[in-house]
Amino acid sequence: MYVSHLQLADFRSYTEALVELEPGVSVFVGANGQGKTNLVEAIGYVATLGSHRVSSDTPLVRQGAARAIVRARVVRDDRDMLVDLELNPGRANRARINRAAAGRPRDVLGILRTVLFAPEDLSLVKGDPGERRRFLDDLLVSRSPRMAGVRSDYDRVLKQRNALLKSASGRMFRQRSAPDLSTLEVWDAHLAEIGAELLSARLGLVEELRPLVDASYAGLTDSGGPAVPSYRSPLAAEGEEPPHDRARLAEALRSAMVEQRDRELQRGVSLVGPHRDDLFLELGGLPAKGYASQGESWSYALSLKLAAFDLLRADGDDPVLILDDVFAELDTERRRRLAERVRGAEQVLVTAAVADDIPKELDGARFGVREGTVAGE
Repeated sequence: MYVSHLQLADFRSYTEALVELEPGVSVFVGANGQGKTNLVEAIGYVATLGSHRVSSDTPLVRQGAARAIVRARVVRDDRDMLVDLELNPGRANRARINRAAAGRPRDVLGILRTVLFAPEDLSLVKGDPGERRRFLDDLLVSRSPRMAGVRSDYDRVLKQRNALLKSASGRMFRQRSAPDLSTLEVWDAHLAEIGAELLSARLGLVEELRPLVDASYAGLTDSGGPAVPSYRSPLAAEGEEPPHDRARLAEALRSAMVEQRDRELQRGVSLVGPHRDDLFLELGGLPAKGYASQGESWSYALSLKLAAFDLLRADGDDPVLILDDVFAELDTERRRRLAERVRGAEQVLVTAAVADDIPKELDGARFGVREGTVAGE
């Protein structure tokens, strides 16, 4: 799988851009602020319908423009698919596949799969649990696009349940009377059912990732280790993972909601469910967060993404591997090891401010990026 054609209109800093790509390594070189990351961000958006830099689409549309267009041609098993995405801040986005309108933008999910590593991904180790949950859920969607619907359904049910809790909490304190919980119990059942499906998928994913993460970490550095990710949830005892069975998970979620009912009503928010869980990262028997050095944290974050790449590759196709401004953060030995590790991928897209930061093992096509223009070198 690779991207052969990327065309942008009013995306980020680009009024327009057209880049033709080939399999193998392509390197985009340019000073900071010239637009090289915007190119790979656009490719990542085609794969995930989201940005690794911002949480909404508004910053992706060039200032003063009403919309942005991202068009990518994806080659997979010698077959081409053209994906067009129209980003409309404040309105529904639109998508086309081979020039035919898609029912929903998320219908494009699965056509292109990417694994992107950027400086922001250090938050996988040092940041809040939400960053790690997003990593797991994005990988689930990459492997099985239907999980996008599961995640969307869970978010919708959670939002409705939180609204009911907030309303019941307000009535309880204003009227000094017990609220009617019959409607809330209906949403409890919905949250337990959908939450169990999401939670079961996450648990299975972490089990598959665990040996791949440790192997990737060992290949990048000789310091620390072993690197062991595990899933943490209030549904299980400290240091243990919940059961993987969906029926048992649903029952555990329902029981936990009953147990936490008073606290949820007091706070007006859902305290039980996958939205409260975490991917715990252990390094050498200690929590990576707070104990790992800067270099170890970088290596761990990279290992998570490389493990994701290995998992997607094992499913049958190499995802497009994107390394955004990564090598400047690594010492010479880690640069060499990373380059050796990834150079066999079907397509690797690299950005760098300084050409000398790119190891010789990643020789390939070079593009200069300057003031919103892209030119082959």
